[in-house]
Amino acid sequence: MSDRKILVTSALPYANGPIHLGHLVEYIQTDIWVRFQKQRGNLCYYVCADDTHGTPIMLRADREGITPEQLIAQVGKEHLADFTEFSVAFDNYHSTHSEENKAFSSLIYERLRDAGHISSRSITQAFDPVKNMFLSDRFIKGECPKCGALDQYGDGCEVCGTTYAPTELKNAVSAISGAKPVDKESVHYFFDLANFSDMLREWTNAGHLQPEVSNKLAEWLDGGLQQWDISRDAPYFGFEIPDAPGKYFYVWLDAPIGYMASFKNLCDKQGLDFNEFWSKNSDAELYHFIGKDIIYFHALFWPAMLSGAHFRTPSAIFAHGFLTVNGEKMSKSRGTFIKARTYLDHLNPEYLRYYFAAKLSAGVDDIDLNFDDFSQRVNSDLVGKVVNIASRCSGFIAKRFDNKLSEHCSEQALFHEFVAANAQIAEHYEAREFGKAMREIMALADKANQYIDELKPWLIAKEEGKDKELHEVCTMGLNLFRLLAVYLKPVLPVLAGNSESFLNIDAQAWPADAKPLLNHVINEFKPLMTRVEADKIAAIIEASKENLEKTAEAPKAKKCEPIADTIEFEDFAKLDLRIARILKAEHVEGADKLLQLTVDIGDETRNIFAGIKSAYSPEDLEGKLTLVIANLAPRKMRFGLSEGMVLAAGPGGKDIWILSPDEGAQPGMRVK
Repeated sequence: MSDRKILVTSALPYANGPIHLGHLVEYIQTDIWVRFQKQRGNLCYYVCADDTHGTPIMLRADREGITPEQLIAQVGKEHLADFTEFSVAFDNYHSTHSEENKAFSSLIYERLRDAGHISSRSITQAFDPVKNMFLSDRFIKGECPKCGALDQYGDGCEVCGTTYAPTELKNAVSAISGAKPVDKESVHYFFDLANFSDMLREWTNAGHLQPEVSNKLAEWLDGGLQQWDISRDAPYFGFEIPDAPGKYFYVWLDAPIGYMASFKNLCDKQGLDFNEFWSKNSDAELYHFIGKDIIYFHALFWPAMLSGAHFRTPSAIFAHGFLTVNGEKMSKSRGTFIKARTYLDHLNPEYLRYYFAAKLSAGVDDIDLNFDDFSQRVNSDLVGKVVNIASRCSGFIAKRFDNKLSEHCSEQALFHEFVAANAQIAEHYEAREFGKAMREIMALADKANQYIDELKPWLIAKEEGKDKELHEVCTMGLNLFRLLAVYLKPVLPVLAGNSESFLNIDAQAWPADAKPLLNHVINEFKPLMTRVEADKIAAIIEASKENLEKTAEAPKAKKCEPIADTIEFEDFAKLDLRIARILKAEHVEGADKLLQLTVDIGDETRNIFAGIKSAYSPEDLEGKLTLVIANLAPRKMRFGLSEGMVLAAGPGGKDIWILSPDEGAQPGMRVK
C-alpha cells in the first residue's frame, strides 16, 4: 500500500444551469486521474460541490416562483445524476450553501480581518429603485455612449469596444426591472491582495502551476495587485458577513472554500482527520483541476486567502482548455451546445470518456470534439481493436473448452511485454498525459490483434489434433485483452467492470506484476461495446437545436434588433473593409471584456481593442483571418489607441462570433 495521501477537487459547477459537454472535459479529466491513483493503491479522495450563491440564483428562483434553496436542491440533484451516469465518482458531492461552508467562510474572513488584510470604504453603485437592490454592471443595459449600439452592458460596448462607467450609458435601465437606475452609496469590504504580493510571487514560481499559467500570473503580478471587493449588499443569496449586518460574502469568496467544506462533510461522515489534509504543516497532496478562465481566482486569491488564514496552500493547480465542437465554439444555433443529458439520451457515456482521454494532455490547450473523428476513433480503437479481441477468442473457449482457459501458454514473452508496458502507461497517467497513455495502449492492442491474425485460430480450429494449440492461442488472446482492459480502467470503468465479470475475476488493481490467467473458468461472453451510429449523433444535434427553438419560443426570449434605416450606396462606400490576419491577441489588464489585437491588414499592422473577451481566449484568435474597418478614426481609450474595428455578429456575451472570410482571402484585400 502506498503512503501517498491525496485530496483532489474539480471546480464547482454553478447551480444556475445544466451540465454540458464543455463542463465534462474537466470532470472526466479529474475522474480519470483519481481512478488511476486509487487503482495504484494510493489513498485518494475526490470532492466537489454545487456553487450555489449569487444574484443570478436569487433572480432565477424568483422568476420560477420558488425559493433559492428549492432551486439549488433541484439543480444539485440534476447535476449529480449527470455526473453519475458519466461515471464521475466523487467521494463526496456537497453544496456551498452548507453549515460547513458558512463556518469556514466566517473563520477565514475573521482571520484575514484580524491580521489586517480586510478594509472597507464607501463606493457609489447603480441602484434599482423598484427591486431595491444594487446592480452589478451585468444587470445594467443601455445604449453605448460612443457608437449608440443598443442593449450593451454597464461597463463596456461589445460592438465598438469602448469601456465606460455605467453612469455613461444612454437610456440605461435595470436588466431586472426595466427601471432607470439611480446612484447610491454603500460601504463595501475589500481583501487587500497586494499584501500577499511577495508570497504569491514565490508560490507561483515554485512548481505549483503549469509553465504557461505561471508566466501569465507573472504578468498580472508585475501589473500590481488590486483590492478585491468581497462584499455584496442585500438582497443577496449567500452568507452574511459576521461583523457586517446586511452585507454578504461575494460568491467568489465562499465558492473555493466549498472544497474545504465538502471535505469536512466527508470527514464527519467517515471519521477522517480534516487537519491531516488542510493544516499548515500537512504532508498530504492537494490538487485543484480547473478551467483556464478561472486561473486568476484560483492561483492568486485562493492561495492568498489560505495563507492569510493559516491553512495550507495547494500542491498544484491543473488548468485545462475549453471544448470546441467540429472546430468551433459550442453553438446553440448549430446544435453543438450539447447538454450532458442530451448526450446521455442517445450515446454511451464511455465513448466520450475515451475520446476526451485521447485528446487530453497536461497543457491548457483547447480540445476539439469532431464528430467524424469521434465515431472513427471509438469504432476503430475500442470496438475494432480492444473488444474485438475478446469477441474473437471467447467463442472458441466456450464451444470447444467449456469456457475454461488452458493450463499453459506458449507465448509468455508477449504477455510479459504487455505487463512491462505498465510503467510507461502509469507515467503518462500520473502526468495527465492521457492522450499519450491511450496511444501506448492502442499500440499494444495492435500487437494483440497482430498475434491473433498471424496464428489464425479460426483456421487452427478446422485442423485435426490441434486443440491444444487452439486452446493456448485463445487463452493468450484473452489474457492480452485482460491487460488492455485494466490499462483502460481509469477511462472506461464500466467496460473494465464488465470485462472483469466476463473473465470471472476480482476488480483488477494496477498490473505491475500481473500473471496470466490459466486453468481458469470464465463466463459467457456478452457484447461489451457497440459501434457509434451516425444517426445517434444526428439525433443529439437535432435535439440540441430543438432545445434552442423551445428557448426561442419562450415569452422572455430576446428578439433580433430591427433593420436599421436605409442608407445610400455612397454611405456604404465610405467604409474601407479589409481582410486582416490576427497576429497577436492579449488580455487587457483591468478590462473585463476587451482583448488587444495586433492585426496585419496587408501593408501595415494595427492595434485594435475588441470587446470579445467573453467569447474568445487569445490563443483561439492568433493566426485567424477576419474583417476590420480600416478607415475608422483612431479612438483613444483608457488602455491605449484603437486603430480600427473587428467585425463580429451575435447578441453579446459568450454568443458572439467574429466574421471570417473563406480560404484564399489574404490580408489587405478589400471587401466590396
